Parts: sequence; C-alpha cells; structure tokens
Amino acid sequence: MKVMGLIVEYNPFHNGHLHHLEESKKICGADYTVCVMSGNFIQRGEPAIVNKWARVNMALSSGVDLIIELPFPYAMSSAEYFASGSVKILNDIGIVDFLCFGSEHGNIGGLDFIAQLLIDEPKAYKSFLKQELDKGISYPAARETAIKEYIKHTNTTKRVYGEGLLSSSNNILGIEYLKALKRINSKIIPFTIKRINNEYGTKQITGNISSATSIRNFISTNSFSALKDVLQKVLPETSLNILLEEIVEGRGPVFVEDFYAIITSLLRRMKTGQIKDYPYVSEGLENRIKAAANLSGTYDELVEGICTKRYTRTRIQRILIGILTGMTLEQMDIFNRHNGPQYARVLGFNNKGKQLLSLIKQRSLIPLVMKTADFIKSCNPLLKSMLELEALSTDIYVLGYKNTSFRKAGQEFTQNVIIKA
Repeated sequence: MKVMGLIVEYNPFHNGHLHHLEESKKICGADYTVCVMSGNFIQRGEPAIVNKWARVNMALSSGVDLIIELPFPYAMSSAEYFASGSVKILNDIGIVDFLCFGSEHGNIGGLDFIAQLLIDEPKAYKSFLKQELDKGISYPAARETAIKEYIKHTNTTKRVYGEGLLSSSNNILGIEYLKALKRINSKIIPFTIKRINNEYGTKQITGNISSATSIRNFISTNSFSALKDVLQKVLPETSLNILLEEIVEGRGPVFVEDFYAIITSLLRRMKTGQIKDYPYVSEGLENRIKAAANLSGTYDELVEGICTKRYTRTRIQRILIGILTGMTLEQMDIFNRHNGPQYARVLGFNNKGKQLLSLIKQRSLIPLVMKTADFIKSCNPLLKSMLELEALSTDIYVLGYKNTSFRKAGQEFTQNVIIKA
C-alpha cells in the first residue's frame, strides 16, 4: 500500500491538475492519493474563485481519494509557511509515503541543492543576500541573485541550477517543500513533475492545458454565456459542471475586488499604529497602506498605491486579507512557535479515502477533525483559535457571493464533509 501526498489549491481543478495527478500516481506507483488543499482563501492573498466544498467535489470527481484542509493562517501565507504547514500535516497524519509536486525546473536534484543551501545559509551566501537587500529590492529577487553569486564565486557546479529557477512560482514552492521535509527529518520521499504548457502566471488561455490564472482571468472578463465553449477545453467535464452550477446558484465567481469596500473601510478606521499588528507589515509599510486606503477608489488602486520594488503585489494582498479577516501577527507567531497546524480537518473523501481515514486514526500525531463543532471547544487553545479563525474566514468569504441568500454566517458548522461513493 503506497500513499501519495499532494499540496494543492485547485482554483479551479483543470486539465493541468488532472495531468499532474495521473502522472504523479505513475511516478510514485501510488495506490492512494491524499491532498492538503487551501480553503476559501489562497496563497496569493485572494479568495478562491468558488468555495472549498465545490473544489473538493471537483477533485474527488477526478480521482483524489482524501482531501484535508490547510488551515487559513498557512493557506494565506508566504511560500515558506504555506509549505511548512502543508508538509507538517502530510507528515503528521502518519500514512504518506511520497510527496509529488509540479515545478518549472522538473529536476529534483537542482531543487534539492537550492533547498539545502537555503537551510545551511553559508556565510558567503548571506553576505551576497545582504548586498542585494541593501539595494532596496524585494527579498525573492535578492535571494535569487545571491544564490547565483554564491554559485559563481564558490565554483559550485551550475548543472543543478537553472536560469530563473527562483523566479518561477512552482519552483519556489517546491524548494520550500523540500526545506520543510528536511527540517522535520520526514521520511516522505519527494518527487517533482515538470509543468507543461503555459506558465503559472500566464493570463491568456493557450491550449487544453492552461494555468489557473488564465482560467480565472477568462471567467472574470467574459459573460456567463461565453464560458462553456472555452472552459470545456481546459477543465474536466465534472469540474466544468460544478463550476457552472456554482455560478448559476450565485456562489461564484468570487474575486478579491468584491471585498474592496470592506477592506478600505477597515483601513480608514484604523490608526497607522494598528496596521503594524498584521503579518508582513514592516519597515514603515503601514504608512503607505494608510495613505493608499485614503486615496484609492478601486482595489487595484489600493494595491498599486502600496507596492514598491521591495514589496510585491502578492505580499500586499496577503496583508490586506489578513486585515480583512483580523488575523494578527501575534496570532501567526504563536501558531508558528507551537508547531504550526494543530489538526487535520477532513473536507472530503471517497471509498478509498475512507480506508485511509481508518489508518490515520491509528497513526496520526494530530487530531482528525470531521466536524468543526466537535472541536471548537477543545481544551487545546491553539486548535480552538485556529478553527475559530477558519470559521470567521468563511463567514467573510461568503459575503462575496452574488446570491444574498447564501451569505449567512456559520457555514463551517452546517456544511457536511463531501463523500463520493
């Protein structure tokens, strides 16, 4: 019995995800697949285009056996914490043999080399990194240049390094997965699959395998009547049907712009000093945020008014969602100091997934949550706090629905686990 783990967002589940799922099973020789999936908010600092239960339904319909939720603080975090939270859950449930992720590089050796370098942080590398940061550029850009300089000046083989390796989103996440596995000395064996067709951030649909970004962009810029003809080329049939049903019912699509008024009203009420209490706000960035909130009239104007060479759009969006949901820096620090995710919350499973749940109950190092209501009064204050934050994030997410009858709070307690026979 071999179990493969995947770390996913499925926003939405498209043909590229199906390719990755099927190829990963072949490479790992896996009999079962368990996914750790982001909930209603994703790593880019945006709401998912449809809710997590619809996306779970898509994944189960396409061959995933068990889906566990990545708690909100980690789903909506930097690559390092997104990866560490996800890997911790896969490791702690005690059944996963392999982790397989997509990357632009496609070479596990090259990614592993960089991961080890970033863990070791040799003196020469740290010196190059400081030089780059002193130029006022963003940390990701500074890190990439520092690694190139380190390799050049130490005569380290360049064979394992690829041009642009650390400027590609999936490579960066892959390196963070490998770092997380190393740091906890996990027995999970990593594999990577090279991404095919268009890049992660490509905004135009270019073929039958297109990025989730291009698919979301198409949905946001076209009428409902135009969706089916194009999306049936890039989504599995079941995913397309679920997506269209959510749109017809008024539960999607949900976009970050839907929350502009709420975010801006919060910022205009807050004092500058209060903005400093949220994750990723540093070095006086609170002043730019406050000024932009007072001057902007749209979400894009708000974000662009804050961004600089040093502070990327994704980082700014995470800050804004943190403020929207009330997740403070203090909360995040406490979660990280106490070993990250406190539970494995089941979102959905099929018959094979049911077998996995029986094993997890025997082996897991963390509680298995089937119903939020059963654990919301837990004697573990961190678990309770994390679930409360998850429930609040959903209560806010549903305010983005077009159909007002679905905006009621408390859906974390009324929505059942998705079960596929």
